Amino acid sequence: MLNETVTVVLAGGTGTRLAPLTLDRAKPAVPFGGKYRIIDFALSNCLHSGLRRILVLTQYKSHSLQKHLRNGWSIFNPELGEYITTVPPQMRTGENWYEGTADAIYQNLYLIERSGAQWVLILAGDHIYRMDYEPMLKFHRDSGAGLTVACMTVPIDEAGAFGVLSLDEQKRINHFAEKPEQPQAHPTEPGMASVSMGIYVFSTSLLLDVLRRDHGLDDSSHDFGSDIIPHLLEGGQVYGYEFGGSDGRVSQDRYWRDVGTIDSYYAANMDLLKPLPPVDLYQSDWHVRTYAGQYPPARTAPGSFGTEGICINSISSSGTVITGGSVQNSILFNNVFVDEDSFIENSLLFDGVKVGKGCRIKNCIVDKYVNIPDGTVVGYDLEADRKCYIQSPQGINVIAKNHKFINEITIP
Repeated sequence: MLNETVTVVLAGGTGTRLAPLTLDRAKPAVPFGGKYRIIDFALSNCLHSGLRRILVLTQYKSHSLQKHLRNGWSIFNPELGEYITTVPPQMRTGENWYEGTADAIYQNLYLIERSGAQWVLILAGDHIYRMDYEPMLKFHRDSGAGLTVACMTVPIDEAGAFGVLSLDEQKRINHFAEKPEQPQAHPTEPGMASVSMGIYVFSTSLLLDVLRRDHGLDDSSHDFGSDIIPHLLEGGQVYGYEFGGSDGRVSQDRYWRDVGTIDSYYAANMDLLKPLPPVDLYQSDWHVRTYAGQYPPARTAPGSFGTEGICINSISSSGTVITGGSVQNSILFNNVFVDEDSFIENSLLFDGVKVGKGCRIKNCIVDKYVNIPDGTVVGYDLEADRKCYIQSPQGINVIAKNHKFINEITIP
C-alpha cells in the first residue's frame, strides 16, 4: 500500500503570525529545538513510515527551505522511484499563485495523475509531532473511505482555532465546522473537542473529482477545511482517524502542536526542557532527521576571572561555547557564544548568536547571527522592551536578524 501512495506536503504558507521569524524564510523552515527545522518532523514521519514519494509544495520565501531540503533530505534513490521534490507554483492552470490549500493541490494534479498513486497523503509542513502514517492509510483502505481526516481531542477553549468534528460509532465524520465560535463538545470527554490535525488521506479518484469541481466554483475559498470537507460530508465518505492509538511503531507520546504563533512556537520549544518532555525525540528507531553541519562539540569554559561557564537544564547544540556565563532553561542552537558574566534564561538563541559580556537575556527568541552588545538587558521591563522589539501577547521578545541595538536598556 505504501508503494501506491504519494505524499504532498503543503509548505507554502506566509506564516505572518510568526513574524519576524518568517521575514526571510517560510514557516516550515523556521529553526526548532536546537538543531531541527519545523518541516523535519513531517518528513521524518514519512521516512519512518516507509513513504518514499514526496512532493513539497513551496511558495513564499522558499530559498531557505529549498536549501535545507537539498542539504538534509537528498537521501532517496530516484532510480528506485523514490524522491523528495520541491514544487513551486508553476501557474499550469492559470496566472494565480496558490490561493488555498486545495488550490495548491489542484494546480499540481498532473503530478498526482502522473504518479499513478491510488492514495494521496496530504500533510502540513508546519506542525510538531511524530506519527506513523501506515496505520492511518490501512484504516482508510479498510473502511472504504474516500477521505480520512486525522483528528485528536483538545480543550474546548482551544478548539476554535481548528476544524471541529464529531464521529459516529463507525468513525464516520457526521459534523464538521471550520474554526467555529462555539465548538461542539466531545460526547464522552467533557471540556474537550475533536479537531482536525490537517492530515488527510484521499482516494486519488475522489481527490481529482472534488478538486476539479471546487476549482469551478466562484464562491469557494479553495480550502480543505472550509470547502472540501463540508462538501464531501454529504456523501458519507469522510472518516476520522484518531491520533495516538496503540497502532504504529512510533512511541505514543500523543504530542501534536500547531506552532503558528510566537507564543505557541516558544511553548513547543520549552516543552523540550521539561523533566519528561511530552514529545519523545529519543526513540532510537524514530529519530527526527535534519541537516547537521560539521561543527565542533559544544563546551563550557572559564572566563578571564576564572568564573566557570554554566549550563543548567538547557539544550546546547554543536559549536556552542559558554565562557564564564550562565545559561538556564534555554535552547542554544549551533555556534552560539555566551561571554562572561552574562545570564541567559528561558530563551531561544538561533545559530551564530553572540552574547557580549554582562548581558541579561530572559524570555527571548533571538534570530540568527545577532550580535548582542555588552551589558544589554532584555526581558526585565516589558514596557521598555516593547519599544525595541516585537513582543508576543505573553511577553516573549523576538530579536530579529540584523537588529540594530540603538538606545537599548543596559546595565548601569
